Amino acid sequence: MVDMWDLDSEAIEERVAFRAQVRDLVWRETKRRMRSLGFSEEEGPATPNALAPTSAAAKAVHLMYLEVATEAGTAARDLAADAAARAGRAGATYADLGEASGITRQAARKRWPEAVGTHWALYLLTGKNRPHGRAVQVLRSSSKAIETGRAAVDEGALAEDGAVAAVVINSGRQAVWACYFNDGTYAPEEITLPDELQNVPVPSDEGHRDWQHRWEQHITRLL
Repeated sequence: MVDMWDLDSEAIEERVAFRAQVRDLVWRETKRRMRSLGFSEEEGPATPNALAPTSAAAKAVHLMYLEVATEAGTAARDLAADAAARAGRAGATYADLGEASGITRQAARKRWPEAVGTHWALYLLTGKNRPHGRAVQVLRSSSKAIETGRAAVDEGALAEDGAVAAVVINSGRQAVWACYFNDGTYAPEEITLPDELQNVPVPSDEGHRDWQHRWEQHITRLL
């Protein structure tokens, strides 16, 4: 974790200045929203504490400020989660994420459980006619794997050797998403694989080839 006592004076000043900028942003948005309370931006208080502390107006302003500050915190958490995921894809460890965010490695793992050390395998079945081909990609984001699989199947209709089906497998070797190209609707159609295809053996396992064969048979019946 980052200890404020370990920071030099310039770094401390930068952090204090940054917090001041965030406070100003929250206050400006609060003043903008105070129009709904009957204030104009010119008539409203100059600071959050400019009104009589026990007045009804002060209560309304402080609650509005709290609402905006809460939204700012939610937005900041979303930005942090996105940054952690991108850092993980770039090779950052949970120790790195913890140091950057001022928390422990364990806390970083708990806060962003899928940022580091997880992967999704995208299996593609290619070729409109049997024997079908196969392709495998490994991605660090489930949404990216699904997006890539759907796009590959959608575009696969334009080529004889294009993808006709896709399945995304998580790091626990479970099929979490699947689709095939439906000739009736001319679009990828999401499907749930049968129970016997839900668990996917690792490539080094003897059962992996059998799983691929059974997956191909299942898709071929749908095509």
